[in-house]
Amino acid sequence: MRVLMISIDRTLLGADYSGDALERHQAYAKLAGQLDIVVLTKKGLNKKKISPELTAYPTNSKNKLNYVFDAFEIAKKIYWPDKFDLIVTQDPFLTGLIGWIVKKRFKAPLLIHFHGDFWQNKYWLREKGRWWFNWFFFLLSKFIINGADGIRVVSLGIKSKLVKNKIAKSKIRIISTPVDLSKFIYCDPAKVKDYRQQHKNSKTIINVGRDDPSKDYKTLIQAIKLIKEKYSKIAFWQYGANLPLNDMFKLDENTFLSSVGKIDQADLSNRYHASDVYVSSSRHESFGKVLVEAMAAGLPVVATDTTGSREVVIDGVNGFLTPIGDSQALAKKILFLFNNPVQAKAMGRAGREMVKEKFDQQEVINKIIKFWRDLAIKND
Repeated sequence: MRVLMISIDRTLLGADYSGDALERHQAYAKLAGQLDIVVLTKKGLNKKKISPELTAYPTNSKNKLNYVFDAFEIAKKIYWPDKFDLIVTQDPFLTGLIGWIVKKRFKAPLLIHFHGDFWQNKYWLREKGRWWFNWFFFLLSKFIINGADGIRVVSLGIKSKLVKNKIAKSKIRIISTPVDLSKFIYCDPAKVKDYRQQHKNSKTIINVGRDDPSKDYKTLIQAIKLIKEKYSKIAFWQYGANLPLNDMFKLDENTFLSSVGKIDQADLSNRYHASDVYVSSSRHESFGKVLVEAMAAGLPVVATDTTGSREVVIDGVNGFLTPIGDSQALAKKILFLFNNPVQAKAMGRAGREMVKEKFDQQEVINKIIKFWRDLAIKND
């Protein structure tokens, strides 16, 4: 089976590599047979033969307006001699539009991914500084989705929204993002002990996420400040956003703060294991991948009640769900876990067992490839 994927993930070309995207796509390619990925990029990147089955092609466009044309030209050039059995797009926006055009030209089935929580999401549609942009893409997705032969969503909540908007259930499958749990179940005990000692064995809160308005760090920082009123000795680690934490808090010898832009996954696992609670303050999430990682490391989770969090957090069992934008509720639940370490550890164990059962990486990858094959066979 030959699959053409349209993506915006530059890590597939070796640019700013972090995370596990490259490993996942290598696994997809090996099982599929052949995977060609066209990545929407500006100039400066080269075609990359990642493995015998996987090749990534940058569009090297002059500007974003050229993405659609340049991606289509690459698709035309690589179409022969082997035809595409399936087209997969990363989202229902620009990559979805390109996929729709390629489908029309080459008569191949189209699978669109909904990795994000876009429809019926007031937080996303009203996002400060981007609302007009998001509304345009929302309306574009309404058009594009009707041309899809299959739709992959990462949570039940997103499927429910699509079905309410008259999208056929038969087109939709819920398949989560694959997570290599082994990377987070295990850790380096010596490094974990060292991290604990660095912040004097303080109660430690950890968060992972990029610098994005959807993460609502304002609410998270306020929650940390409320916790500090009760616990004078705390540590807060944030990885991915590079927040200026030293400017946000009144520093003292019992407050340990850290926020960086990137972190190696192996070291991230050690940080999870050296923490007491994982917290998420997001306004919207499609799937809680970092929640799965934290649970694999045995952490109880406190998260805002988003579509994605509800897919992972069972309230009162492996963590707590709190109202979106409510810093007091976040602080209250974190304090509960601090003050009840036995129950916190029990929740951490429950979370680890749940993710091992529900989010096995190879099983998820197999489901993705099966969906690909089902759509390709249906088109024969």
